[in-house]
Amino acid sequence: MKTQVYKQDGGKGGEITLSEKLFGQKWNADLVHEVVTAMTGNARVTIADTKDRGEVRGGGRKPWKQKGTGRARHGSRRSPIWTGGGVAHGPISEKDYSRKINKKVRAKAFAVTLSKKYADGEVIFVEAISFAAPKTTEAKGVIKALATASGETSLATKRKNTGLIVLSTRDGAAEKSFRNFGNFAVVNAKDVSPVDLLTYKYVIVSDPKGSLEIWDKRVTN
Repeated sequence: MKTQVYKQDGGKGGEITLSEKLFGQKWNADLVHEVVTAMTGNARVTIADTKDRGEVRGGGRKPWKQKGTGRARHGSRRSPIWTGGGVAHGPISEKDYSRKINKKVRAKAFAVTLSKKYADGEVIFVEAISFAAPKTTEAKGVIKALATASGETSLATKRKNTGLIVLSTRDGAAEKSFRNFGNFAVVNAKDVSPVDLLTYKYVIVSDPKGSLEIWDKRVTN
């Protein structure tokens, strides 16, 4: 399985052979859903917290006597049906949303998602994305050039969650060049997850050889 590799100015830079393990997997919605929901749950920070009837203030004595008043009987102002009372079945900060994900299942979901993106024509390979110094204007030029070369015009026009730029190693100049783009994100190949792949429409892989070696180890081990 071979595919075109572009230069960052939009020119053609040759071809690269892709692994069936990474780009030839059949779509498995159930597997991807299981892994993605588990990963988002593991990343979830429980902030919302309510007090139940045992935690709110007041209610030390019975509001009124049990009988003879003509009113409904009540035992405490802390009851959830009272204004200022406790909350019944509300969220608590101690709740744990995390779930265990087996390593092989995570790797399989990654390969399945990557294969789906590639099959949909949403993976673009670039020889290298590098800048002498951080420059947003140059970064914008790279995106336009790749959009024209690949025929994916929405790469240059889509305003939200447009592209995930994958680098094989850290590159401060490249990361800073795209920092002002709210619709692009830069990530190292070793840190890419199925959630990242599904969040952004396009995946732009810089230094394909280095990035694919990292991914191949992930799905092999």
